[in-house]
Amino acid sequence: MYKIVRKKELNPTVTLMEIEAPLIAKKAEPGQFIIFRAMEDSERVPLTIADFDREKGTVTIIYQIVGGATMELNGLNEGDSLHDFVGPLGKPSETEGLKKVAVVGGGVGCAIAYPIAKKLHNLGCEVHSIVGFRNKDLVILEDEFNNVSDKLCMMTDDGSYGTKGLVTNALEELIKEGNQYDEVIAIGPVIMMKFVSLLTKKYNIKTIVSMNPIMIDGTGMCGGCRLTVGGKTKFACVDGPDFDGHEVDFDEAMHRGTMYRDFETHAREASCNLLNKEVK
Repeated sequence: MYKIVRKKELNPTVTLMEIEAPLIAKKAEPGQFIIFRAMEDSERVPLTIADFDREKGTVTIIYQIVGGATMELNGLNEGDSLHDFVGPLGKPSETEGLKKVAVVGGGVGCAIAYPIAKKLHNLGCEVHSIVGFRNKDLVILEDEFNNVSDKLCMMTDDGSYGTKGLVTNALEELIKEGNQYDEVIAIGPVIMMKFVSLLTKKYNIKTIVSMNPIMIDGTGMCGGCRLTVGGKTKFACVDGPDFDGHEVDFDEAMHRGTMYRDFETHAREASCNLLNKEVK
């Protein structure tokens, strides 16, 4: 069992949990993920590692409450334990040798972008972070990004905080200012990563994206997380989750991501009904 040592609400739909998992913390690197089950009969859900502390033996996850499984997880509190917490899985993000990088995060994807920005900063890389949210109420990890970024651009769709506009607007402005990036790392909604990659392709800047498609076993056996990258089939759980953004078939990935929408809606409704009964 994996004890929850800290739980913090980051905004109305996003929660941070710090989990006691010393063996995972010992090996974890930015870009890797875990698979959890809140309870014995819960769905297996992958989450990218948001942070880790090798000395404390803890792993931090940040999740958005969107379906039945995350609602079950959010029903647990400090002192409770998760039934399963497996990892680290996937390949770590490649950070060695980079001198100047733009890290682009969108929404809850910022939870994945942050540990990469943190490691790059610790390696002495110049880090320009661009983070985007729909509005001020959804902003997360601003202080954390500030601490590891040489430049931070905060964007909101409605202009309620930071600068009004999209992350692509800020990125193109930085490029036009003369910033020459070794690499752009984009993590967030698939549609956001698609348009970041289209922009950077125009400027011939290497771009890495983190793909998190439907995943079941996390070992490459089920094939649920398959993607088309450079015309070839890849599996996000073992070949990724990081891929060359200029080679990913984003349209296919977006289509496959909608396949279980109705099923997830039913699961969420069932969890809501269960929680309502428990409250009564």
